[in-house]
Order: sequence, then C-alpha cells, then structure tokens
Amino acid sequence: MPIVSVFLGIVVRLFHDDHPPPHMHVEYGEYTAVIEIATGRLLGGRLPPRVRRLVEEWRRARGRELDRAWKQAQAGKMPRRIRPLE
Repeated sequence: MPIVSVFLGIVVRLFHDDHPPPHMHVEYGEYTAVIEIATGRLLGGRLPPRVRRLVEEWRRARGRELDRAWKQAQAGKMPRRIRPLE
C-alpha cells in the first residue's frame, strides 16, 4: 500500500484496487482511520480530534492531487507523492 504523504507524524496511504468510494487510509501512532476523499467523511476507525482537523485541512488543500492519486492507484500504478501540510 503506497504512502502518498507523511506530515506531523501522520501517514496517508492509498491501496491499489481498493473499493469505492475513493478514500484514504490514515495512520497516526496507534490510531487508524479511513476517510472519504471527496467529502472528508470518516468511513471507519478514529483519530484524535487535532489530527482529524489537520487531515481535513490537508485533504481540502490537496483534493485534486488526491483524486489523481486515487485514479493512479486504481489503475495499478504507483501514485505520486503529495506535498505535506505546510
């Protein structure tokens, strides 16, 4: 499962051939979550509130790049790395 970004201890991954809707897997320490790319809706797992806010800020800022990366992963290609939260 390719890592597409790492920032502030947060790891964001996209799986190849994963199920819809387009989503990202987020890890932070012992926490894990699955978050829908288009809406930011939490599909599963949990994150500390501060981390959830940072991931949401990053998702909003990098939405187009995330969409492209999802499509690349679904096509069996290695998605490009996405800039971290600045």
